[in-house]
Amino acid sequence: MKYSNQTKFMKYLLPSLGLLTLFLCLNSCEKEGTQKLPNRNYTLLWSDEFEGAAGASPDSTKWSFDIGRGDNGWGNAELQYYTDKQDNVSQDGAGNLAIVARSETFGGAPFTSGRIKSKDLFSTTYGRIEANIKLPYGPGLWPAFWMLGGNIDNVGWPQCGEIDIVEFKGQEPSIIYATVHGPDYSAGGGISQYYNLGNERFDSNFHIFAIEWGENYIDFFVDDFRYNSISSEDVPGEWVFNNSFFMILNVAVGGGFVGFPTSGTPFPQTLLVDYIRVYQEQ
Repeated sequence: MKYSNQTKFMKYLLPSLGLLTLFLCLNSCEKEGTQKLPNRNYTLLWSDEFEGAAGASPDSTKWSFDIGRGDNGWGNAELQYYTDKQDNVSQDGAGNLAIVARSETFGGAPFTSGRIKSKDLFSTTYGRIEANIKLPYGPGLWPAFWMLGGNIDNVGWPQCGEIDIVEFKGQEPSIIYATVHGPDYSAGGGISQYYNLGNERFDSNFHIFAIEWGENYIDFFVDDFRYNSISSEDVPGEWVFNNSFFMILNVAVGGGFVGFPTSGTPFPQTLLVDYIRVYQEQ
């Protein structure tokens, strides 16, 4: 995903050759056999179970809103206007947060959606960060659960670092992406991996998306299957992930990474979040 910083406007708005290079660098991963995973002992540090009343906004002690047009600051040629309206971001009364992308004109944009962040409210360094999420469906939809370095206001992007725990193209309902960005490996040069669920779809059921993050490594999981592991030795530039990071949830509409909605894109479409939990290693 991306932050509201004009210096990274071109993150996914790349020429065709750049996109081809990106995808040739990706290695697909499918679940095979039983894994031997590190024995890490975690205790719960922070969580949001989204147990508010139907129509309630997310907890303001944990989340704030990004608001504005997708093509005016967020970059990547996005089409949505992020709002704090109940119709776009609210709890559903059944223990979920709903971020809803709608086809409606608002603020000069043809779509509305939502984007929330824990910036200045909660950040963490290392641990296990996980969310139980049901993803939306439709060409041109770009939901994500991701993190940015808390020093972004001082050093900018990509020096602050970015961890994309999960990104999703709405037209590819069986595939998710995990990526890190930093200096000398940003935009199309991000270190990335994708995972294919096979005959199942990520918009049909909830799935747990997680990272386990420590000094000089980040492991990526779906439903406790590790499908990507990145260390400081894997990046071509400076490793910038030994600092504090905050979390972001959003659903973008359009952009260079996913393309644009079509007549076959059903609206409204909802990202449902059952919980987000952050654990600290003991």
